[in-house]
Amino acid sequence: MTRPQVLSSEVCTPDESCRSAKISELFVFQNFSRTAVDYVDAGDICAVCGIDDILIGETIADKSRGKALPTIKIEEPTVKMAFSVNISPFVGREGKHVTSRKLRDRLYRELERNLAMKVEDGESADTFIVSGRGTLHITILIENMRREGYEFMVGPPKVINKRINDELLEPFEVAIAPKYFGSKKLIMQPVFPPSQIATVEVSEEYLGSVVELLGRRRGQMFDMQGAGNDGMVIVKYKIPTRGLLGLRNDILTASRGTAILNTVFDSYGPWAGDMSTREQGSLVAFEDGTTTSYALASSQERGQMFVEPGVDVYKGQIVGIHQRPGDLMLNVCKKKAATNVRSNKEQTVVLDTPLDYSLDDCIEYIQEDELVEVTPLSIRMCKNPKMAKKTK
Repeated sequence: MTRPQVLSSEVCTPDESCRSAKISELFVFQNFSRTAVDYVDAGDICAVCGIDDILIGETIADKSRGKALPTIKIEEPTVKMAFSVNISPFVGREGKHVTSRKLRDRLYRELERNLAMKVEDGESADTFIVSGRGTLHITILIENMRREGYEFMVGPPKVINKRINDELLEPFEVAIAPKYFGSKKLIMQPVFPPSQIATVEVSEEYLGSVVELLGRRRGQMFDMQGAGNDGMVIVKYKIPTRGLLGLRNDILTASRGTAILNTVFDSYGPWAGDMSTREQGSLVAFEDGTTTSYALASSQERGQMFVEPGVDVYKGQIVGIHQRPGDLMLNVCKKKAATNVRSNKEQTVVLDTPLDYSLDDCIEYIQEDELVEVTPLSIRMCKNPKMAKKTK
């Protein structure tokens, strides 16, 4: 392929339609750099400049003999999340890019290099729906954006269902749980299934708790294999993708932190039925202010806290996990009343260590009426004020 032939070319699509295009420069790769050349031979790996509207699966061909190559199939997204501008009282404190225009430009710019991701406008002008292959795929984008100075909010992950022949289908995954002795080195039995898998590695001591947990999330056991005299057992499950949302923390709790969960999409199957992915509610801040030791001492009796003393919070922010179902409003900013009575005994306040949730943990934790506030310096969770207005 020489430069005169490349300058006037055609871009052919899989549906056998072609459009004219011009290539301004042609490069090949030598060592760690790109070198401009006048021509390339068949089989060379090259880079071209000048075509800005080409998509994956399209072919750059000679203008006189343009013909598309076989289409490259990309796995379809299975999970979607809603991105929106930050509407918390702390908006603009830590981020540089906070407007919907900058958020929209950044999301659509991601499509140029992230081929498996899809972005579309939401119901409102400041909301955008981002679809990807699992929560990890979208979480990587969120982490990159917060490091670039963006400040925004994301909703809970939702599974993308399909309806074929009036039948509702949802994505499924295959889980494999091998047993091993807790204090010994992990030994993985090689498995080569015909489909993609999700793997749960768990100690023999806690396998029963993990199996019960997978069963509550509509998991179906279809195989159990013994791997010899070393105590290794491989248990295979097929579980809906929505059953895996929030499952990581529950498995770590059931296995005392010894389990490892890896998930990969398998296939679509019939709707498995309703399920509950979280049994506990949230502890929600009652008012704006700064948390105090006095207020947290009584609040921690209601559940596990996310905040420590001296942290600024706002009304509607999630500050902990309720030990019972349902949400509970707490005043974590209450100060001890000052009196003119002198006390001879000092009271020592002992606070539990707050939970330190990462971005992945927060996304798995939130429910339908909750949001994750993402800023370059902080990650907070809050109740969705729009959902609260609808329920009143």
